[in-house]
Amino acid sequence: MNKILIIIINIFLTFFILNSSYAVEPDEILKDTKLELRARNISKNIRCMVCQNQSIDDSSAPLAKDLRVLIRDKIKEGKKDKEIYKFLTDRYGDFILLKPKIKMNTVALWFLPFIFFLLGIFIVLNHNKKSNKS
Repeated sequence: MNKILIIIINIFLTFFILNSSYAVEPDEILKDTKLELRARNISKNIRCMVCQNQSIDDSSAPLAKDLRVLIRDKIKEGKKDKEIYKFLTDRYGDFILLKPKIKMNTVALWFLPFIFFLLGIFIVLNHNKKSNKS
């Protein structure tokens, strides 16, 4: 019984450790820790265009790797974070950002979910009122 429990705990710990690791490969990592930290922070805010809802820092897709290398190259060139974000959004659009800024062309993206939620509550309440009258 104890052996089975130990095996189960090891499986869960292994899964947890493997699941929480990043996809950044050792050959991508910058030698300067401050620059690497900047690259990681930027990578965590950039959407993988293949995986859609995963950052390029977490993704192992080839495009994500290319973007991570591109970000590190831009950092080595001395570009500021804003310049790197601007380069990526100019090239791929606002969709590449995991948290796009509120602008005129992203207002629907930010507010339509709330509007649909409120509309759904209104429909359910209206339907319940009609059901109770019958």
